[in-house]
Amino acid sequence: MAIAPLLQLTDISLTFGGEPVFHDLSLNVQPGDRVALVGRNGSGKSTLMKVMAGMVEADSGARVALTGVSVGYMEQEPDLSGFETLGAFAASGLEASEMYRVERASEGLKFDPARPVATASGGERRRAALAKLMAEEPELMLLDEPTNHLDIEAIQWLEDELKATRSAFVLISHDRRFLEELTRATLWIDRGAVRRQERGFADFEAWRDKTWEDEDMQRHKLDRKIKAEARWAVEGISARRKRNQGRVRRLQDMRADRAGQIRRQGQAAMDLASGPKSGKKVVEAKGVSHAFADKPIVNKLDLTVQRGDRVAFVGPNGVGKTTLLKLLMGEIQPDSGQIVLGTNLVPAIFDQNRARLDLDASLWDNMTTDPDMRVSGQSDQVMVRGVPKHVVGYLKEFLFDERQVRAPVRSLSGGEKARLLLAKIMARESNLLVLDEPTNDLDVETLDLLQELLDDYDGTVLLVSHDRDFLDRVATTTIAMEGGGKVVVYAGGWSDYQAQKRESEAPEVKSKPVKDEPKVKPQEKPAQKSGLSYTEKHRLEALPAQIDRLTAEIAKLEEFMADPELFTKQPLKFKKATEALVERQEALAKAEEDWLDLMERDEG
Repeated sequence: MAIAPLLQLTDISLTFGGEPVFHDLSLNVQPGDRVALVGRNGSGKSTLMKVMAGMVEADSGARVALTGVSVGYMEQEPDLSGFETLGAFAASGLEASEMYRVERASEGLKFDPARPVATASGGERRRAALAKLMAEEPELMLLDEPTNHLDIEAIQWLEDELKATRSAFVLISHDRRFLEELTRATLWIDRGAVRRQERGFADFEAWRDKTWEDEDMQRHKLDRKIKAEARWAVEGISARRKRNQGRVRRLQDMRADRAGQIRRQGQAAMDLASGPKSGKKVVEAKGVSHAFADKPIVNKLDLTVQRGDRVAFVGPNGVGKTTLLKLLMGEIQPDSGQIVLGTNLVPAIFDQNRARLDLDASLWDNMTTDPDMRVSGQSDQVMVRGVPKHVVGYLKEFLFDERQVRAPVRSLSGGEKARLLLAKIMARESNLLVLDEPTNDLDVETLDLLQELLDDYDGTVLLVSHDRDFLDRVATTTIAMEGGGKVVVYAGGWSDYQAQKRESEAPEVKSKPVKDEPKVKPQEKPAQKSGLSYTEKHRLEALPAQIDRLTAEIAKLEEFMADPELFTKQPLKFKKATEALVERQEALAKAEEDWLDLMERDEG
């Protein structure tokens, strides 16, 4: 007997601002479903979820919820007007006997139910909305970016709760690990259509790539067929005009089909240009202590950041990660101790509050009025790594279209705001990237590209993130801020940090010696396989591409310097090329040495 779906959408069509968002879209959500809803930024994920929640009415089609089924929706911008405190909002609609659920959720999600709504931050409001949804326990939960503004401990609490729930849920999230742990089916929005696969997010990228590969193959076959039929139409139709009008019509149909195909959204043309090489020592902290409102942030911290390090800062919300970044960058002074910045630093900063964006100004004005990007005497051009570019052309590289350029930044989605800020910081050369929560709201494809750029970046990276997968892919050092001013440095990314922490906290087991047991000489002990950490394995996989890139750059530089007149006619260019060649040769030697070392350890 077929089970009735909890929610059914049939032939849904919707336009927004005159542009089609969905056309003839149909989907079902079944009892017990655990579904990832994925798609590029701006593809309509949040809009579709609002249609599913009944908050947005489609232009045509039907939404049917099973009689008696409660549908709960957690949105990105909850409206708490009319409530005095966060707890009053979270408990609204609950019976007195159910109030304990709000208290439990507030502990897991780390917010104070007594906090007045008027003084609560955006993150606290979102956590209260999430607590309300979890406490209500609807049969179907619609969760739009629930991990935004949660620290890793709260994310893990939510993950455990969703694993244990009997409710069905549909989940939008940028957090790969979260999606992989929770989902058993995937809804993929692509160019206004929705595809479903009965596998979780862990299999999404392979499915997406295979779908696109098949699509490209079909498009290629259609192009070849159109070309062949068009040649026939020109060369062979005159003698058989009456008999072959059907074939001409088929050619017209094929051309119409090809013209109607919607091109996939490409990747943002992001690029990170390293500026002049910084000193070997980027930041050195000696005995640094600092407190904020009598709350210790760090206590007698000793830390050295070397050129090329990828340092991640992790810890609960409010522990002081952003404050520590500001201390290390010299933006605020420590209460005691000393912080010395290295020489020749050219920093670029991505702040989690997007403070460098003027929300009321247009994208155009945000770019052209930036002092770092302004081109003297030009109102339609921006300076991109020393080269003037038209502002619209540069924004198109970051997947914005001309209609958005004059719109206020406030109208953008969270992912689009993040892309705009990346466009601003990537327009200039740098050798020190400070990234405070860069992964919030970015889609999977943009996250992949950002991670690849950071892999190839010659400078130093200081990173704050709650995205465990991103930390594992990027960080070579993890600095854990554990509260009370305690700061511990671990090698590797998030998974390495967790493993080392468990090992250090495990009680030491002392075994009693057995009298008759023969002693084993040191040389008789079996050799233990060293193995590689997660970060080292990722480094081993990335090194061949880095070696190829460096080899190609060396070849180009050598070809450039082969001009015998270069030294006499352009001595400055010759000097810079020589320095760049030496730098890349050293980097290549180091990369090859690292690759050999990691290969030996992996095989050993």
